[in-house]
Amino acid sequence: MPSFLATGRGKLTLALLCVIAFLDFADASIVNVALPAMRADLGFSVQSLQWVPSGYLLTYGGFMLLGGRAADLLGRRRVLVAGTLLFAASSLAGGLAQNAGTLVGARLVQGAGAALMLPAALSILTTAFREGSDRNTALGVWGGVAGLASAAGVLLGGLLTDGPGWRWVMLVNPPVGVLALLGVFALIERDRPAARTTGFDLPGAVLVTGALLLLVFTLVKAPDVGWDAARTVGGLAGAAVLLAAFVGNELRARDPLLPLSIFRIRGLAAADTTQLLAIAGFVSMFFFLSLYMENVLGFSPLQTGAAYLPLCAGVAVTAGVSSKLIARVGTRPLIVGGLLVTAAGLFWLARIPVDGSYAADVLPGTLVASLGLGPVFVAVTAAANAGVPADRAGLAAALLNASQQVGAALGLAIFSALATARTGDLFAAGRPAPDALTGGFRRALLACACFVLAASVVALRTRDTRSEHPEPAAPAPEPVR
Repeated sequence: MPSFLATGRGKLTLALLCVIAFLDFADASIVNVALPAMRADLGFSVQSLQWVPSGYLLTYGGFMLLGGRAADLLGRRRVLVAGTLLFAASSLAGGLAQNAGTLVGARLVQGAGAALMLPAALSILTTAFREGSDRNTALGVWGGVAGLASAAGVLLGGLLTDGPGWRWVMLVNPPVGVLALLGVFALIERDRPAARTTGFDLPGAVLVTGALLLLVFTLVKAPDVGWDAARTVGGLAGAAVLLAAFVGNELRARDPLLPLSIFRIRGLAAADTTQLLAIAGFVSMFFFLSLYMENVLGFSPLQTGAAYLPLCAGVAVTAGVSSKLIARVGTRPLIVGGLLVTAAGLFWLARIPVDGSYAADVLPGTLVASLGLGPVFVAVTAAANAGVPADRAGLAAALLNASQQVGAALGLAIFSALATARTGDLFAAGRPAPDALTGGFRRALLACACFVLAASVVALRTRDTRSEHPEPAAPAPEPVR
């Protein structure tokens, strides 16, 4: 069978899907350095300001599974178009917002649009490029984009905030979204909806979306209200009850939203769990390093963004190399090795001093971490999609990306609590603000490293796929009825 990736159309299709992925991944971090400007312009309170980044994360993670299943049932191109339109329109509304409520509402809708876009785009990629070298290369590029986007989002946020103003961190999306839609209509073939959509699992959709929304919301709010607060305990318990009810519903439903037989695919659950733990450490690393550079080292938003350029370059290079290495060494060694290298970089960063400098204390650790980030993003994506039948591609993509969003929320919630507690203790002991803040950041970065080490242990159970002749799959999931 001829290589689709070798054709001009194949290359353009891959570039288009990666642009869509970059929009979604970068938008989770692009607003971070613009938050002070947003607060001053729109009158946010300190407490309400957190909903600018958290609102996106909430609906992105909450609707991800629903978006992935909708792509399988209703047609991937159709769902991708709907999500892109929603994303672009809400970005425009956010960029033009005249008050805090409008901006937060736009971010909530933006996250819902991204939850439709991302699993549809990834499932189009895994079905358009045949398993073997084509798919490994395509997933390698996708994984590199995923790794780059979070760091590049901080850089772009700094450039836009210090340049034309904070509104452009939102207004940059609509024109890119329009170009992406033109590309979708030109390059992505219309796919037919599944033969049966009349039995759509509405109870399952309500239960799992409610569970994920409640879980992410509780994790986001936990550092503020306290982990032992009744609100936190009740939220976690409520999410667990909804998830248990969802599993019970899926076992009985004729056309389940999440056919549990998908977990018979060997290594799928391990790959998703690895992603969850690793992302908890990765995303939090960017968060605490940015705070350290701005609040302790005195960097401007633009300087903070530029500080991630070497990391971006490292991820780009290692992701490209890793996509070629999959065929030789397999995905599992790349995942485990990449996580160990990243953990080493995080342990280095956990030693940041109060009187530190970028060249001596930040750059070396981020460079080491970048050598591991590229292989992890590439190989986890490949392992999580190996052996997945075409009619479950959207669901598999949604599971992987939902684990990423829950991991980000979990990591920020846990590590922010650790950092805040340590900083509070140091303040109480009479230490000056830079000392207290740095002590908290060090504690959080050390915990990030431990989570990434734990991910490397789970990764030993992931599927090791490597060659153009894929391993025999586990017993095939039952067909969708």
